[in-house]
Amino acid sequence: MDNDFFAPPPFKVEEALVQLRRALRDLRQLIERGDSWSFEGSEVLRLSAGDGQISAQLAKKPMRSPDWETRACRSAAEVRKLQDDLKRRLAQWADE
Repeated sequence: MDNDFFAPPPFKVEEALVQLRRALRDLRQLIERGDSWSFEGSEVLRLSAGDGQISAQLAKKPMRSPDWETRACRSAAEVRKLQDDLKRRLAQWADE
């Protein structure tokens, strides 16, 4: 019996990265600079792809030398979770 019926589709890193970048551009608070993203002049997100995953460094707070939280996105669900967390942080930072 083959259990692949319920297996998620393979994670396509480059396609996911393109879609993630597009979604981040839609967030008007962020400014893209190469592989990084800034909020009010402070770098808050760095992205890179490789080894079947998207690696993201997410700032805990926007500052000159932020404390970075590293995340590895190996599925579309993890990429969505990263986006949701970033949106929540942006809303929180905008209120501060």
